Amino acid sequence: MIVCVAVVGNQNNPLYIQSFTEADDALKLHHIVHCSLDVVDERVNNPKKSGPMLNEAFLGLLYPTDNYRVYGYLTNTKVKFILVTTDLDVRDADVRNFFRKFHAAYVDAVSNPFHVPDKKITSRSFAERVSTIVKSFGLSSTG
Repeated sequence: MIVCVAVVGNQNNPLYIQSFTEADDALKLHHIVHCSLDVVDERVNNPKKSGPMLNEAFLGLLYPTDNYRVYGYLTNTKVKFILVTTDLDVRDADVRNFFRKFHAAYVDAVSNPFHVPDKKITSRSFAERVSTIVKSFGLSSTG
């Protein structure tokens, strides 16, 4: 089950964070997203350690915790997508598919002529589309 998704700008400023759990977990999930940025920066800035994954947008599993798994995705413009899930046996293909759909939704949201670049995404249609993508991820991972 996906518990949080985030879009973080190229200056590590949060553009969109949505948690899909109770309100008391929101702060903990924001902290997990913030900590994952260090792992993303390490992989991007140390290409010898990260190997051939540097050429790919999908960063894979950033780090596991006891209760969560954190995955990352980096766009060409250095915008980072973070996915936090409670599933311990998620296939990489499912996560890649999620990020592909999430990236398409992000591109549509920032292509809006009324959106100001590097500012928070406040589009209601983007939030609804993200919720739909998250729900479809839950259905496809159980099937």
